[in-house]
Amino acid sequence: MKITGAQALMKCLKEQGVDVIFGFPGGAVIDIYDELLRNEDLTHVLVRHEQAAVHAADAYARVKGEVGVALVTSGPGATNTVTGIASAYCDSIPIVVFTGQVPTQLIGNDAFQEVDIVGITRPCTKHNYLVKDVNDLIPTIREAFHIARTGRPGPVLVDLPKDIVASMVNYTEPTGPVKMRTYRPTYEPHPGQIEKACKAIVKAKKPVIYAGGGVIASNASAELTELSHKLNIPVTMTLMGLGGFPGTDPLSMGMLGMHGTYYANMAVANCDLLIAVGARFDDRVTGRIDAFAPNAKIIHIDIDPSSISKNVGVDIPIVADCKHALAGINGWLKRNNALDQDGQLEKITPWLNEIREWKKKHPLGYVEETGVIKPQFVVQKLDELTGGNAIITTEVGQNQMWAAQFYHFNKPRTFMTSGGLGVMGYGLPAAIGAQMAAPGKTVIDIAGDGSIQMNIQELATARQYKCPVKIAILNNNYLGMVRQWQELFYDKKYSATPLDVAPDFVALAKAYGAVGLRATKPSEVEPVIKEALATDNTVIMDFVIAREEGVYPMVPAGKATTEMLLV
Repeated sequence: MKITGAQALMKCLKEQGVDVIFGFPGGAVIDIYDELLRNEDLTHVLVRHEQAAVHAADAYARVKGEVGVALVTSGPGATNTVTGIASAYCDSIPIVVFTGQVPTQLIGNDAFQEVDIVGITRPCTKHNYLVKDVNDLIPTIREAFHIARTGRPGPVLVDLPKDIVASMVNYTEPTGPVKMRTYRPTYEPHPGQIEKACKAIVKAKKPVIYAGGGVIASNASAELTELSHKLNIPVTMTLMGLGGFPGTDPLSMGMLGMHGTYYANMAVANCDLLIAVGARFDDRVTGRIDAFAPNAKIIHIDIDPSSISKNVGVDIPIVADCKHALAGINGWLKRNNALDQDGQLEKITPWLNEIREWKKKHPLGYVEETGVIKPQFVVQKLDELTGGNAIITTEVGQNQMWAAQFYHFNKPRTFMTSGGLGVMGYGLPAAIGAQMAAPGKTVIDIAGDGSIQMNIQELATARQYKCPVKIAILNNNYLGMVRQWQELFYDKKYSATPLDVAPDFVALAKAYGAVGLRATKPSEVEPVIKEALATDNTVIMDFVIAREEGVYPMVPAGKATTEMLLV
């Protein structure tokens, strides 16, 4: 069957189960957009900036557990996606980005809106393609989705010259799963490594599970929870791992690292066994590496062999999918009668009591001030009034850390944030993508007054597609996280961090046809949130918070994670 490249793209998207595309049109992709009109079962979401298309596709992928898709034109359309692609790459999120390109005969001639987007994105994609032959189009698209969703997930870019999209191609139905000779991720763990890990786990008196985003990516939350509960092993999570283990569980220690809990950091520093699952030992987690888990034997489970011993040397590496590896560990423990819970509890009780004492000594908290809204209080109220059941997206900075600390994520795929790259402007388009993925859920973007302005234009997208996202702006008239560093380490010299000119966010919301609400004192916080949650519209909640509130605990750069600055 001969069809155009644009028609072939539509067919391939449907093959892959795609039903929503985030994008922005232009001359190089006009044929694709023309074809979209004839495919009513594909919903196209018109963003107002191409960066937002990728962030929205990223969050859509996280919530659905599927591949997100973005479509943009050549030149600036393509380059505007780079930040979103790099963010997805750092956080291992499966997306496919289709970019328009000038006709093949013009490539290299400095044609209008020509850029080498394949070259530009090579360092921040899992793989990328420039389709030069129309006969390669269909296999390339199928490979792109296969690469994005398998192994360690990640973004794949497919660059589509205009003449390729317009050319005729012979379409054939897929004959089976994609097979690539040079790309075969390892899913099953080595039985010998599983046995070594289990023997270490049974022997440990002070174990800690350190769970990262890989737990969520591999849908391994149930297996992780089973292991923790059967052996009473406390769990701490990275920023990307939040929700991988229930945040309200008695064995949860919350987040570890630079802004992690006191007790999580102390537990890691004093454990005798660290079970790292789908985490990459990021510098924000480890602090000074020579002081990170110094007394611990380390088990590291990860599907990406290049991540193992990359930053921290490990004793028992397990290259495998987290779900398969944890299932293997749980199975071995059961088969070998290693689940003597009474004996295990007796052995581990002193360790759990030690952690309890750390929790009692330095719980997560803040100092209340009469008549002043504390940002932590706002997040606590959001948690309380949503029952912890909302999907939370964040911008980046203090707002992100307060959300991670004070909202309890009990389920996976409910927390969307730019972890590895730390992109300001992520939260609002991500909230739109999350809402498109879960139309019946409450979606809240916890934002700062600085970062929300990076992609504030996406209010129009939210309104156009009737996304009733709620935006909670923690407004302190500062670029808060940088200001905090300036306060602590630069003698309070606030260079370029005060936001002396700011919009009236309530009036701005109304200008977009959304709802704007404001709270200036603690007694107004709960009524504002309740009104927002009861409103079937996009809502901005402007919370005027304590201007110089800090995020604590905090581990200064270059220090050990035990050297925390506390409230």
